[in-house]
Amino acid sequence: MPAITPATLTTRALLLDMDGTLVNSDAVVERCWRRWAVRHGLDPEQALKVVHGRQGYATMAVLLPDRPMEQNHADNRVMLAEETADLDGVVPVPGAPAFMTAIAGLPHALVTSADEALAQARMGAAGLRMPETRVTAERVGASKPDPEGFLKGAAELGFDPADCVVFEDSEAGIQAGRSAGMRVIGVGPRAAAFAPDVHVMDLTALEVEPVAEGIRLTFPA
Repeated sequence: MPAITPATLTTRALLLDMDGTLVNSDAVVERCWRRWAVRHGLDPEQALKVVHGRQGYATMAVLLPDRPMEQNHADNRVMLAEETADLDGVVPVPGAPAFMTAIAGLPHALVTSADEALAQARMGAAGLRMPETRVTAERVGASKPDPEGFLKGAAELGFDPADCVVFEDSEAGIQAGRSAGMRVIGVGPRAAAFAPDVHVMDLTALEVEPVAEGIRLTFPA
């Protein structure tokens, strides 16, 4: 069932995924992963069903379960370099520029499966401000759907997990947010299938207001 969107939600801090949530990088992701799938004799369409939200090595482990993990990590380094160099078609999710401006003075962190170089490249290509607090791939030992990244983001902001709201677009990311004990706002068409607490098609018309209790989010009707 689709999520029922409440009129408002109040939280203390925001934890933001990047790809598919703030930045539309689908064109790059699909180009790179199609090439990788073909090189390994896999159906690209099937591969694309599991790539979103995870770090590359974790996606490779799902697709090639019998392959040694060190090969996945080696391939992932190559994949990250390819993705960082390819910014063609990287654009902000509708509403993301205004949203990032609105939360500039409020507690928030970026929690992404991209490494620092890729995150900087894509946020820059999309013209989005990079949050000061961020948890990138180098800073966690486990990929989403493990909750480590979101828990680390909450800790660095100084809030309990229950006081944070996650913005995510993928199944792995939504699972990670739930496992961290956080409410999840699903962004974009992918997210609707995974029963987030709230679902929005993009960040357009999402209002952000500081209140005594923290941050009030008002969702479009």
